[in-house]
Amino acid sequence: MMMNSTPVSYFTLSAYVDTGLFKYLYFLIILTLYMLIVCSNVLLIVVICMNRSLHEPMYLFLCSLFVNELYGSSGLFPFLLVQILSDIHTVSAPFCFLQIFCLYTYGGVELLNLAAMSYDRYLAICYPLRYNTLMTYNKIAVLIAVIWLYPFFANALTLTTMTVPLQLCGNVINKVYCDNYYVVKLACSDTTAHNIFGLVNLFTIILGLIVLIIYTYMRILRVCFSGSKQTRQKAISTCTPHLASLLNFSFGAFFEMVQARFNMKYLPNMLRIFLSLYWLTCQPLLNPLLYGLQMSKIRIVCRKLLFGGKI
Repeated sequence: MMMNSTPVSYFTLSAYVDTGLFKYLYFLIILTLYMLIVCSNVLLIVVICMNRSLHEPMYLFLCSLFVNELYGSSGLFPFLLVQILSDIHTVSAPFCFLQIFCLYTYGGVELLNLAAMSYDRYLAICYPLRYNTLMTYNKIAVLIAVIWLYPFFANALTLTTMTVPLQLCGNVINKVYCDNYYVVKLACSDTTAHNIFGLVNLFTIILGLIVLIIYTYMRILRVCFSGSKQTRQKAISTCTPHLASLLNFSFGAFFEMVQARFNMKYLPNMLRIFLSLYWLTCQPLLNPLLYGLQMSKIRIVCRKLLFGGKI
């Protein structure tokens, strides 16, 4: 049964609360985090692009990952900064859909990029003698193109054909940013097709990529334990940042999906806000630290760039 619907020109974000003068403190915290994300990711992109010794498959995938961190954080942080200082927490419908597109494509690119990086490490460690013939620059170009084009195309198609045409019976989103599932929940009409599409996407593409990543790391661990001490050390030094990044992103994304589909009102509001922002804030901040500090080649070049000396 369809309820009365009205055209929605804007959405109200109801998760924001009046914090008084503390809003200026929150503004400074968010601004500092955003500046750290921008500076650290730009630094590593410049380091990889400017240094010929880093023009290898692993570092090219890392460069793609850092570009995505800038893209995802820019789709969220400037918006948060404006909303924190604003007294009325509304956003126009077109901008809301644009933000949904940005954040969902960020998530898709991130997962595909992590999957490509695990595949690259699998070839490098399990097939070292054939690595250069298996991972050619043409193959890298194709993989990076798929990493970026598929999420952009899939999310553009989903939004324009399924979410934007919905007749909505409300305009209140209980979050600090726009989210596709929360918009779908406002629909007057039956959304079974949307739910089925979401579940199919979850159990095919997302879980499929996660299974692929787990399989590659299981094979890598098998080679590590059967190889020499030097092989183990090299594999651990290159794979540890990848695994830490994957676990961090998976935890944040999993909680975000759980929170969207189940009633989490028993949790404190501030905790719900923090956990909903976790996958969009910690990942862009953590990845440059993980790869910049853990991977010796990047660490050495960064030190030369920042403290003098030729790269």
